[in-house]
Amino acid sequence: MSNETAKTIAWVGNTFFRTGMDELGYRTVHIPIRGQLVFTWDDILRATGEEPFAVVYADRSIAPPLAGVEAYPCLTVFHCIDTHIHSWYPLYAQGFDICLVSLKDHLDRFTPRLKESRLLWFPPIVMDNDVPVEMEKEWDLLFVGKVDPELTPARMKFLGEVARLVPGLHVTQGEYRKLFPRAKVVLNIAERGDLNFRVFEALACGSCLLTPKIEQGLFDLFEEGVHLVSYEPDNAEDLMLKLNMLLADDELRERIARQGNELIENSHRIIHRATTLHNTITEMNVEAAIANRLKAAPLLRRNFLKSIYLHWAEQVALPELQKKYLQAARG
Repeated sequence: MSNETAKTIAWVGNTFFRTGMDELGYRTVHIPIRGQLVFTWDDILRATGEEPFAVVYADRSIAPPLAGVEAYPCLTVFHCIDTHIHSWYPLYAQGFDICLVSLKDHLDRFTPRLKESRLLWFPPIVMDNDVPVEMEKEWDLLFVGKVDPELTPARMKFLGEVARLVPGLHVTQGEYRKLFPRAKVVLNIAERGDLNFRVFEALACGSCLLTPKIEQGLFDLFEEGVHLVSYEPDNAEDLMLKLNMLLADDELRERIARQGNELIENSHRIIHRATTLHNTITEMNVEAAIANRLKAAPLLRRNFLKSIYLHWAEQVALPELQKKYLQAARG
């Protein structure tokens, strides 16, 4: 696409792979969300200065920020990540034309209306500044993340068990890009069994990753002993055995780290995810998809979205947001 013919995308929420869409020739206009905001179609028009080709909502894990989305007269995309936290996401997604779901095992929750070709597994994305950096190794095993007895009790308990078996464990918080390269092995914990961003971040930084065996497509993307090493969830002894294997073999550990990083570079950068969405848009009949959704909007509202709008009209404290939700519920 040339600049003169670039299709405008109103990009609401997190940026994620937005720059990749720009690279592919679209013109994205970012509409950031700070705190809780709710946008109507008129709000979108004011923010973009024109009628966009598409509206993308990139998950911010807040109350639904697009009111009346089922009636937006353009292509609509929901980049959905936190399905393990928000049970209403699959219902909300029925008002969109395309849904990109981060957790593979949750795809079947979204099927009432969305066709398979427009309901895509969309694993976490690696940022451009997640790159390997050569640094002296200071720790055998590193975990970077919040450890709090109230907020993350299961994580705290498990790390306590690991610490008793692994004297070389270092637990900290901070900028992972500056911490991961200082460890021989990076530890991941997935309390909810989700395929989290830490898997991709560690591999992108060139680290050897030790992560729990989970579902959600982990082994569809990565091969055990080739790109990473896994341990039985909540099993500190198995973790210790896998770690000792890696620490005893520098060549093996470095090879796994290198191969994991190569896979990230070849398949999981911003441009790869942007290309997936672009190809989906290119292969579908956009006009027909929009027309079919608009025709079905009253039914979609009644069956899926009205209860969500009414719920959040009760939950949000600001009258102007309550009004937008109530208007959306009425259609």
